[in-house]
Amino acid sequence: MFLGEYQHSLDIKARFIVPARFREELGTRFVATKGLDNCVFIYPLDEWKSIEEKIRSLPFTRADVRSFTRFFFSGAAELETDKQGRVVLPQNLREYAQIDKDLVIIGVGPRIEIWSSSIWATYNQTAASSYESYAESLVDLGL
Repeated sequence: MFLGEYQHSLDIKARFIVPARFREELGTRFVATKGLDNCVFIYPLDEWKSIEEKIRSLPFTRADVRSFTRFFFSGAAELETDKQGRVVLPQNLREYAQIDKDLVIIGVGPRIEIWSSSIWATYNQTAASSYESYAESLVDLGL
């Protein structure tokens, strides 16, 4: 399980350092793709395979399924860390998440999210004001 928030920056080669606390569970090879809310989702390979199977089981005759599948898989890339724990963030994902230099890496249970520092700050501020109402609605879902 991935937990926590880490501030990082891209280097001149568009690399960032995967937080040491994430490396063991993530492994040296993993998948990154366009996430929701203009961030990048990163999944360990076993979690990615599980998600892939679930998406494959959805009815491809539905337009929303086809659209989501195209978006989710076309933006995906298998990445690998170097010996120092650095990984290159592909240009298409940097552009999608609007990451130029400073980024935030957060653990969100089974996945990691990479955010532009400025977008994360705005999102976090907005979400914080709704945190209690989100919690109340989740109780209604059985959490």
